[in-house]
Amino acid sequence: MIYLPQHLKTNYLIQPIESCAAACTLRWRQRKLVVHGADETATLLPSLHDQEWLTNCLQRSPVALVKLDLAIGETGLKFWANSCHQAKKPAYLRLCSTPNLPQKLRPWNWQLKRVIDWIAAAILLVLLSPLMLSLAALMFVLSPGPIFFGQWRVGERGKLFKIIKFRTMVVGAEHLHHQVMGNQAGLHKLKHDPRVTPLGYWMRKYSLDELPQLFNVLLGEMSLVGPRPWALYDAVRISPDLRLRLNALPGITGAWQVQGRSTVLDLNAVNCGDLSYLNSWSIRQDFKFLLMTIPKVLSGFGAY
Repeated sequence: MIYLPQHLKTNYLIQPIESCAAACTLRWRQRKLVVHGADETATLLPSLHDQEWLTNCLQRSPVALVKLDLAIGETGLKFWANSCHQAKKPAYLRLCSTPNLPQKLRPWNWQLKRVIDWIAAAILLVLLSPLMLSLAALMFVLSPGPIFFGQWRVGERGKLFKIIKFRTMVVGAEHLHHQVMGNQAGLHKLKHDPRVTPLGYWMRKYSLDELPQLFNVLLGEMSLVGPRPWALYDAVRISPDLRLRLNALPGITGAWQVQGRSTVLDLNAVNCGDLSYLNSWSIRQDFKFLLMTIPKVLSGFGAY
């Protein structure tokens, strides 16, 4: 169900959504549509079920961006994120601001980091293009279906973006995610995931599936080095006192990838490690993590 506050003057974002996991409240603030968890004092409206209808409403509305409360759950976040994506409206998680992020404390150094990110990603894409084309050809032969896999992740300031990876699972594996993971605590990673293809296991071992994330770096959605880019099913389970970490720009590699990876699956431990990285951030530290990544990738450390 979706609840609409009585003071909301717009009525074109109302239509039944059965795919939403939880009821929600809509509020309008200066061209921002804020989607909260259910408010029992609000006016009750039917639940939305038609994603195309919502997309059309967003396209025609003056909404500049949509802010989503984690309280609406993973399914609700995906529903709104997909509609916003199709309507070309940015979607953000509703988070408290974090004043001690590196880009605020060291703005000039941070700008240099972003320039290095863009140049390095462009060069790496050119150098690695033969390898990436070879992997795409192998997938075409050995694993019929889409070459790339897109998944909603949490980016800088809570902005949702689609991470780009080579597909390592069978087609439609996302629909089986919770069936396979069950009530697994910590990161939703499984060493012997039945959805992973034989080629996918090999690509994951040497992190080859992550090479297309260089496009995310070029688009400004990720950095070469940074905290783990959280998937929605992990983000909704993060402890409220650690959710400020979701404001950070994620990276392809970083503290978790080189120090713990799949040997550290506790959500709080990963987030605390990320916060420690952000608090002590420097360009020198980023270069250190990049150098540490090379032997980890070549050895297949903690990858599955």
